[in-house]
Amino acid sequence: MIHHISIPAENPVKVAHVLSELWNGQFAPFYPYSGSYVVFKLDDSGTLIEIYPLGTELLPGTGDQQVGFTANPHSSAYSATHAAISTVLSEAEILAIANREGWRALRCSRDGFFDLIEFWVENRLLLELLPPDIVPKYLAFMQPRSLQKFLLTVDS
Repeated sequence: MIHHISIPAENPVKVAHVLSELWNGQFAPFYPYSGSYVVFKLDDSGTLIEIYPLGTELLPGTGDQQVGFTANPHSSAYSATHAAISTVLSEAEILAIANREGWRALRCSRDGFFDLIEFWVENRLLLELLPPDIVPKYLAFMQPRSLQKFLLTVDS
């Protein structure tokens, strides 16, 4: 189980607001790094998303030092970072939010195995959203037996 992830955003407070809306959660400033926010799902697993200003880099400490933060003014606007996230909102509600924000969103099939909504935060960061009607097929595909069968076909 993944308890939290972190993502970059050009406008962290706006992204935090929209993600909390998608989750029916809450958001707050994230104290370790100025301008950062955290979105809480408010579930028993402590699921959350940390949102850092675009260009923030996490650096390993030395000795007993914890993680450090720095700003990279030359970072790319794009990233391979993405996550599949369930939401209680319907596909229509997700698409309406994307439309309101001017962000790209569309329903996609991943080779017929399952569907998802590609939700492009700020039109540069991918979240694969799973509304309630999509979740069962996604979870069925991700079960160990189904994945093992899939991996056998990929290996041949």
